[in-house]
Amino acid sequence: MKRLTVLLAVGCLVTAVHAQWLETTIGLGPGFVPSALCYNLQDNKVYCADDYGHKVVVIDGAANEVIATAPAGGHPCALCYNPQNDKVYCANSGVSSVTVIGGANDSVVANVTAGYAPWALCYNPPGNKVYCANNGSASVTVIDGAADSVIATVSVGSDPRALCHNSVSNKVYCANFRDVTVIDGATDSVITTVSAGASLAALSHNPQNNKVYCANYNDGNVSVIDGTTDQIIATVSVGRRPITLCYNPQHNKLYCANLTSCDVTVIDGATDSVIATVSAGAEPSVLCYDPTNDKVFCANGADNTVTVIDGGTDCVIGTIPVGGGPLDCCHNPAQNRIYVANEYGSSISVLRDSMSGIQETPGVEVRTPNGGPTILSGASGVKRLASCVIFDAMGRRVMNPKSGVYFVRQASGVMRDASSVTKVVIQH
Repeated sequence: MKRLTVLLAVGCLVTAVHAQWLETTIGLGPGFVPSALCYNLQDNKVYCADDYGHKVVVIDGAANEVIATAPAGGHPCALCYNPQNDKVYCANSGVSSVTVIGGANDSVVANVTAGYAPWALCYNPPGNKVYCANNGSASVTVIDGAADSVIATVSVGSDPRALCHNSVSNKVYCANFRDVTVIDGATDSVITTVSAGASLAALSHNPQNNKVYCANYNDGNVSVIDGTTDQIIATVSVGRRPITLCYNPQHNKLYCANLTSCDVTVIDGATDSVIATVSAGAEPSVLCYDPTNDKVFCANGADNTVTVIDGGTDCVIGTIPVGGGPLDCCHNPAQNRIYVANEYGSSISVLRDSMSGIQETPGVEVRTPNGGPTILSGASGVKRLASCVIFDAMGRRVMNPKSGVYFVRQASGVMRDASSVTKVVIQH
């Protein structure tokens, strides 16, 4: 047992040579309250919603500078990117609407009426639809991604607060206060309702085993739902007040941040068993996966830090101070940066992750060209991507892509600029 402990400690030291650091802090001005982040891989931009200022600022992903401001509705609280039409959707919880922003020129192209208190968004690639969970009206608004018009309103359970898309079965899962509504991604009809724990907080999909994980905030556990049958197949005990989830496709693991036990539970995606408990900072509430270097970033809201976890060993390899009250994170794969929205600091902390520990030269970074997508059909078409790294619209690495829109780059080397990214449409 002593020898095993030594080996684990050495493993953590080895991974620590991969450097992470606070590269810069982007000030957003007095009174700005960041509430959500979203990354646009096609144009290499980061979008940040201002809860009190009722707007969305746009940040150049290469230069780390604010380049535009788009007006939104009252109290914007969630963002979602549509890669097929290059649009960003902003849920405005105070005015029952969703603002649609064009990704190319960052101007408002539509305002879509939703239900009361829109709270969460998710994108359905096969149907090119955006789903909006309306926390105050027990419904989900379905928006056509091309026309930006409402095509359905789906009744769900009380207090819907989280959404996720099942890319294997083309279903949308909506976490409500005590249950999960399963929506058919093709017909937008309710398939079933799954009873879960109390005060559901987050959802995440495991495409390798086709499972959906649901964090039950009041119960201290995670419900595992079979993505085919929509039956609960396991209940995994985690820490106190599980609040957010994050999936690691490279190692088939699920990470669960536990707010009051100040740790992160690591769950094996194949066996649904706990394989590690990682100490974090005070009140960990946000998780973000970096597929380029296989790291998990955990933002700790009460001590203004980000804990960096190695995705292979599940060792803590760094703690980075950020601004006040980190509330959301997103990954920029073009420059391999993590953006952290600081609720109380009117700022965004930009973290750089490097395999070598040597900071790249900002001058060589290039904006993404706006080219048309490459269309790949069938198994033979997908084989052309064998030597590439594939990302979905959220910047997450994808191992077995289904039909939909993706972004790819060559597997060799570290991606240094967005010009090495190619947009593809896969049609099975």
